[in-house]
Amino acid sequence: MSDSSNTILGILAGTAIGATIGILFAPDKGTATRKKLVEQSNSLVDDVAQSTTQLKNQVVEQFSSKKNSLEDEVESLVTSASYKADDVISTLEAKLKELKAKNKKLQTAAK
Repeated sequence: MSDSSNTILGILAGTAIGATIGILFAPDKGTATRKKLVEQSNSLVDDVAQSTTQLKNQVVEQFSSKKNSLEDEVESLVTSASYKADDVISTLEAKLKELKAKNKKLQTAAK
């Protein structure tokens, strides 16, 4: 993301500098030069707006992708934890059954 924003800024800066130098060295009248400056500045504003929109769309797309990935990872962890909890409960139930049987034997032996 940083590389693309640096590239966009470099292109815009180069365009602005080139247009300004070209206009200043052009052999036109003052009114024609001012008209060209206005047109160039309007073009530059449009370019900046378009680049900003593209950058915003890239950021939104990346965040959306990361959000979906994170949601999938959380879902996977919850599912995994649920299966592990079921395994632990089953093991504890088996141990409890075993302990009850031993306790029953001890109670009948004590009588």
